[in-house]
Amino acid sequence: MTNYPSTAWLRRSLAPLALLALTAFATQAQSRQKPKPAPVAASGGERADSIALRKIFDEALLRGESYENLRYLTGTIGARLSGSPQAQQAVEWGKATMEKAGFDRVYLQEVMVPHWVRGSRERGEIVGNKDKGIKVPVCALGGSVGTNGKLKAGVVEVHSLAEVKNLPEAAVKGKFVFYNRPFNDALIEPGAAYGGAVDQRALGAIEAARRGAVGALVRSMTSARDDNPHTGTMRYDEAVPKVPGAALSTNAADQLSQLLKANPDLQFELEMECVTLPDEKSYNVVGEIKGSKFPQEIITVGGHLDSWDLAQGAHDDGTGCVQSIEALRVLRAAGFKPERTLRAVLFMNEENGTRGGNEYARLAAQNKETHLAAIESDGGGFTPRGFTVEASPAIVAKMGRWAPLFQPYHAAEIAVGHSGTDVEPLQAAVHPKALIGYKCDSQRYFDIHHTAADTFDKVNRRELELGGASMASLLYLLSKYGL
Repeated sequence: MTNYPSTAWLRRSLAPLALLALTAFATQAQSRQKPKPAPVAASGGERADSIALRKIFDEALLRGESYENLRYLTGTIGARLSGSPQAQQAVEWGKATMEKAGFDRVYLQEVMVPHWVRGSRERGEIVGNKDKGIKVPVCALGGSVGTNGKLKAGVVEVHSLAEVKNLPEAAVKGKFVFYNRPFNDALIEPGAAYGGAVDQRALGAIEAARRGAVGALVRSMTSARDDNPHTGTMRYDEAVPKVPGAALSTNAADQLSQLLKANPDLQFELEMECVTLPDEKSYNVVGEIKGSKFPQEIITVGGHLDSWDLAQGAHDDGTGCVQSIEALRVLRAAGFKPERTLRAVLFMNEENGTRGGNEYARLAAQNKETHLAAIESDGGGFTPRGFTVEASPAIVAKMGRWAPLFQPYHAAEIAVGHSGTDVEPLQAAVHPKALIGYKCDSQRYFDIHHTAADTFDKVNRRELELGGASMASLLYLLSKYGL
C-alpha cells in the first residue's frame, strides 16, 4: 500500500465526504453566523434568478437523466475499486455519457492508482476455550495485508489509540487489538460522530503492531446495529510491521465485547486473502461547457468515480458523479449559456489514495488555470439541504445572500464547512476563491457507507434529481455573478 505524509493522509481519513467531521463541526459552530439573507442583485435581478432556478428544477424533475445514469453505473458496471476492470469500464462510461450530453469538450486525465484486491470472502470466528466457535461478519479494511492462512490469537479490547499505548506489553503482544469505540450518537450530525471514531480504523493497525499485536479488529464506523461490516482505508507505517486490519459489524463487535467480559481468554480466528498489486493506469474524466464571457475562469463540479468493492457504490459516490454530469446537462437543456467555463470532473481513487484529486490540481497549476470555485458531491444522494463553504468571510456572506433563492427547494443552508477530499488539493495548487461541498440529509448515510448495502435501490429518484438541480442552480449563480 502506498504511504502518504501522515498529517495530510490523516486529514483525508478524518474529513472525506462532504458531510463528515469538518462539515459537521464547522456547520454546527457557524450556525449562528449565517449571513443575513439579502437580494442577490439590483431591482428585478432576484425575480429573474428565481425564474431561472425554477427552470433548472423543472428540467431536472421532469426530464432528469441522473437516475437512469446511476442505474447503469451501479447495475451494469457495479463496484469500481481503483485499479479494477470495473473502474476502467466506469471511465469509459463517464466519457461516453458526457459526450452524449453534448458538452463542448470531453477528455481524460491519466493517473496511476493503487490496486488492492480483497480476494476470497473474509472469515472471522470467536473461539472460546471449550465452546463451539461463533462465526461473525467481518471484512478486510482497504489496503490491509492478508493473514497468510488462518490467524488465531487472543483479544484485548480498547476504546482509543492512547489506551493501546498505555497497556502493559504483555496485555497486547501476540494478540488482536479490538478497537470498540462507538459513534457518539448524541451528536446531531453523523459526520461528527464519524470524525470522532475513524482514527481507530485509519491508524489502529499501526498502534497495535507497535506493541507486538498480530492484528487489529475495528468496530464498524456506523451507529446502525446490524450485521454489515464497513470497510474503509487504513494506513501502514514502513517503520512498523504490517499486521492485518479487519472491521467487525456492530452486532459482532457488541457480541465479542460481551463474551470477552465473561471469558477474557477467548480467541479470535481471522482469515483474509487480500493483496496489494502494482499500481494501475487510470483516469479522471472531464467534461466542459465553455464560458461565453469569461472562459478563462473555471468552475469545477465533481464526485469520485471509484468505489469500494463490497456493493455497487451507489451513494458513495455514484450519486455525486451522475449529479455532476447532470448539473451541466440541465443548464444546457434549460437554454442557459454560462458566462464562465463549467467543468464536470469524475475523480478517480478518492477512496484509497486521492490520486485523481491530486493530479487534477497538479495539472491545473501546470496549465496556469484560473479556478473561481470547485464543488464536490460526496455525502450521498439524499435530500438536499444546501452547501458548506471554505472561503473568506466576504465570499461566504455573498453566497449567503443567495440563500432565499434556494428556500423554495429546502436547500438554503449555506455555511462555513468542509468541501470535499478531491477538490481540497486545488487550494494549494491554484487558490480558488471558494471550495464548496454539496450538503444533503446525512442521517441515513453511515448506515450503508462502505458496506454491501450501498446499492442502487437505496437511492430515491426525486432526492437525487433535487440534488443535481441544487448543484446546477449554484453553478448558474456562480457563473453569472462570480465571487
